[in-house]
Amino acid sequence: MKVFKFGGASLESIERIQQVAAIIQSFPDQQLLIVISAMGKTTNELEKVAQSFFLRKREIAAQLLHNIEQQHLEIAEKLLGNRDNPVFNQLQEFFTEAEWTLGEKPIRQYDYYYDQLVSLGELLSTAIMSAYFSLAGVANTWLDVRDVFRTDDTFRDANIDWEVTQTQVNEKVLPLFKSTNIVITQGFIGSTDQNESVTLGREGSDYSAAVFANLLNAESQTIWKDVEGLKNADPKLFPNTINIPEISFSEVIEMAYYGAQVIHPKTIKPLHNKQIPLYVKSFLNKDLPGTVIREDIDVKQLPPIIVLKKNQVLLTITSRDFSFITEDRISDIYEMFHKLKIKINLMQNAAISFSCCIDNSPEKIELLMKALHNDFKIAYFEGLELLTVRYNKDGLLEELSKDRTVLLEQRSLITIQRLLK
Repeated sequence: MKVFKFGGASLESIERIQQVAAIIQSFPDQQLLIVISAMGKTTNELEKVAQSFFLRKREIAAQLLHNIEQQHLEIAEKLLGNRDNPVFNQLQEFFTEAEWTLGEKPIRQYDYYYDQLVSLGELLSTAIMSAYFSLAGVANTWLDVRDVFRTDDTFRDANIDWEVTQTQVNEKVLPLFKSTNIVITQGFIGSTDQNESVTLGREGSDYSAAVFANLLNAESQTIWKDVEGLKNADPKLFPNTINIPEISFSEVIEMAYYGAQVIHPKTIKPLHNKQIPLYVKSFLNKDLPGTVIREDIDVKQLPPIIVLKKNQVLLTITSRDFSFITEDRISDIYEMFHKLKIKINLMQNAAISFSCCIDNSPEKIELLMKALHNDFKIAYFEGLELLTVRYNKDGLLEELSKDRTVLLEQRSLITIQRLLK
């Protein structure tokens, strides 16, 4: 049993979808569970639908949803040759459900409606891909992951109920492989015990695949991307990046924690728990070796690891009564960050102030400032970048920070972080 995950970039065009089918065909007689993301930028477009709906701009939301519907129907028709395939009825059912949501009045929290609407993307892509695979001679079974992944009701960042989900995998997934070698399902989404759709966090399809790999005791998990494998930095931001042929679980967790967009941060633990190797390979050239992530890799062979997080905000929280920022006050501040789901990327505290770097989220920052206003003064600076370098080499950090103002810096034996203006 192997678990494959294909992201939106692998489904951006007809040609790429055909490449995905060719990859699957190159693994004959192997049991594969395939996790698929929404096509291209569909998730971004569905987010606009959710935002418009919640702002009660119903006509705009309906038009945006109609545009997404036409795009998917056109892709399906090009792949399948006509609209006689039963998948078109399935697609219509999905859009009808979304239209029902748009017909409601938004009386619940935004995150709830976000999940009901944005989860549509994965359902559409997997239905189309399953139908296309069948037409291409790749026998497969389509599976609605919402019938398998049981979660809590933390909308937009749901937590898996592992015990219930394991039972569902045993009862609903494993039997499918008795009749077919390939099962196609969705990443990123799940369902509460009230059958309400949830999402597992942005870019959560990697994690979905890891959950399946763990519960199926898979031989391996492979994430198919549009790059050769993992690199020491984002090639879109830095020239002369270096391929990393192998790397440890712990190092990838560190990279993800610091903001590298390589692997979803929650992906590693389910794999590490059962020592399941994770491969990152190119769907553009499946014969390239890619990167393997597993335990016990010597870090001495690694090049400098560079991570740059853009659109950062520096918050400086100062006590109004000049009382020290000690453990009890830090605990109060932390509690508010936790309540608002604000992740701290870098922090420092002085006698009467606490400074931290966070992702720029104006709505959450406004709520935070209101919550802390009575006891603290808050200053914030926008438009910053957080640079992280692990295994720094002489001159590299200074070169990357050249002509920039350093607002905060932290160092350890391995890692240096600078908040840059």
